Amino acid sequence: MSGFTVRPVPAEVPGLTHLHTGKVRDLYATASGDLVMVASDRVSAYDWVLPTEIPDKGRLLTALSLWWFDRLADIAPAHVLSDTPPPGAPEDWRGRTLVCRRLDMVPVECVARGYLTGSGLAEYRADGTVCGVPLPDGLQDGSRLEEPIFTPATKAEVGEHDENVSFERVAAAHGAALAEELRSATLALYRRGRELAEERGILLADTKFEFGRDADGTLVLADEVFTPDSSRFWPADEWEPGRPQPSFDKQIIRDWLTSPASGWDRASEEPPPPLPEDVVTRTRDRYLEVYERLTGSPARVG
Repeated sequence: MSGFTVRPVPAEVPGLTHLHTGKVRDLYATASGDLVMVASDRVSAYDWVLPTEIPDKGRLLTALSLWWFDRLADIAPAHVLSDTPPPGAPEDWRGRTLVCRRLDMVPVECVARGYLTGSGLAEYRADGTVCGVPLPDGLQDGSRLEEPIFTPATKAEVGEHDENVSFERVAAAHGAALAEELRSATLALYRRGRELAEERGILLADTKFEFGRDADGTLVLADEVFTPDSSRFWPADEWEPGRPQPSFDKQIIRDWLTSPASGWDRASEEPPPPLPEDVVTRTRDRYLEVYERLTGSPARVG
């Protein structure tokens, strides 16, 4: 069993219809049919949405996505129409809201990997492949791949695991032309992101994208992009293959949850406990650091 430890109650806003509450974002529809995406401060780990929030996380992720959308527009247009909250929205929505065009979403998590770690490492150790892509012998945790690879996954509901799948399975389900378009766009976006991050002393180990088609059939980049929730960022000067890498994400939370200090048994059906203040503070500091290092600007939060 997993999912929400405490089910969020969506805000009621005149003129908006609540559609969905996700791990981090709440989704609404306007009367004209546009979508309103609100990034909360919720944080998830091990398929649970935790009972403790990370202050300003939603604003940091929203601002970072907007910064990246501007730098990726020549590869794939973004779904964003405005970052101004609709009339009547709660004051807390400012800085965490994106008004977006409605898309026909592609039900595939489009993952690019430039380094071997995480679920990809587990599959490689078992089969020598990642999502059916064969890799050379002798790679370690954190090894850089000769070329980035496209390793798609099915998109899971809250509390369930995404399932890594092969390119061939995506092609069989959605057509070879769309599968090739997704792979091409994913790898082009990853290469741009990796280049810009490396200029700032950060390695982009892997990332995931979501795409949809607009009314004229154009493939459009949706949701978030190159945030610490959708990507693994590592400090370049601390990279050392053969061990887990320090990261600019919620690894601090994962480490605490799996430590004796938390008292939580991941294999049990019990929800995780609240996070201690020092874990919250250190996690927020990591989000702030990666935002400021990538953009070169101070975060406007707090």
